[in-house]
Amino acid sequence: MSLKNADFVIIGSTPLARLVAGLLASVHGKAVVFAGESHAGYHLPRGMDLSVAPITRPETWDLLKPLVAEMLKLLPRIGARGSWSRVDPVLFAEAAAGKEALAHIRHMALAFRHGAEPVGEKALGPRREGVILRDAILLHRPRLEAALDHWLDKLEVHRMAPVETLTMHPDGSAELHSGDQRMAITQTVLADDTALLHHLPIAQWPSLLQRQVTSTIVTEPTKPLAAPVMLQLDAGLALAQQPGRGITAIGAGRIDPFAARLGVLLGRAHDFRQAGQLQYERIATSDSAPAVGRLGATGPDVLAGLGPTGAFFAPAIARWLSGVANPAENAWFGARLVDRQIAPSLVAEVTSP
Repeated sequence: MSLKNADFVIIGSTPLARLVAGLLASVHGKAVVFAGESHAGYHLPRGMDLSVAPITRPETWDLLKPLVAEMLKLLPRIGARGSWSRVDPVLFAEAAAGKEALAHIRHMALAFRHGAEPVGEKALGPRREGVILRDAILLHRPRLEAALDHWLDKLEVHRMAPVETLTMHPDGSAELHSGDQRMAITQTVLADDTALLHHLPIAQWPSLLQRQVTSTIVTEPTKPLAAPVMLQLDAGLALAQQPGRGITAIGAGRIDPFAARLGVLLGRAHDFRQAGQLQYERIATSDSAPAVGRLGATGPDVLAGLGPTGAFFAPAIARWLSGVANPAENAWFGARLVDRQIAPSLVAEVTSP
């Protein structure tokens, strides 16, 4: 079978990468190649997909609200039954700067009619303050990934096989080789941290993007957390309670110091034993805001720093890549280009887990 030329190759393994690939094909009529491994079934998680985050910018709250509604309509069409649930996550902090950010986040949430209530020391521990954000959407990666892969196959998205090779060019185009067959691809999209770390040439690495050593620890069953999902602003740490009462913790730092910080955070009531651990690199931005687009209008498109809400931006990203984004989306992405000025940053956020 001969290979046809394609408009995009999406490189990445996250739900965001799969969603963007499928939406480019199904909604925008693009010929798409997807190059990404399966992670959710057998790897410890490197992130979570949540419809809220430590967002301080009003334009992001404004953009995110209709995108979450759009995603809730899309997921049933994908056939992703059981791939999401509603949760009431808690954002919390100990330091003064974090507490100030929390107050601003609560104000923003309420302004955009998202339920937000204060949580005090009784639930969180001494010197901690928090905000509970009501009725958020949490995606369950193992079930969602299987549904998304089936969806991509139905859409005839070409999923790159192990025997095929991909060659990227400096202008952002690429070639897929399968034996003696060749597919020309107009544009490459590096859609997650692993893709950026493996495929973005060092000569093109922008000062905005920073490599960050990160760890995931999964505990054996312990006492329940104060909320099923908890995000600590001070340390950029995320906690998620698992169905068997184990905890998944994700945050910056190497395994040993991260485990020590986790022990202090959980306290003696949550004495834990590790069931699994993973250390890896991820990408952070120097101002904690998302970074998108092409460096100097050349090279691959970059999607970085979108945090836990990244998957929910997929419909807008697909429109933007296709050149049909609405004015609000164009303005939002245009202010967050990967080669933007960062001193001072006009779009800075607080640290996102």
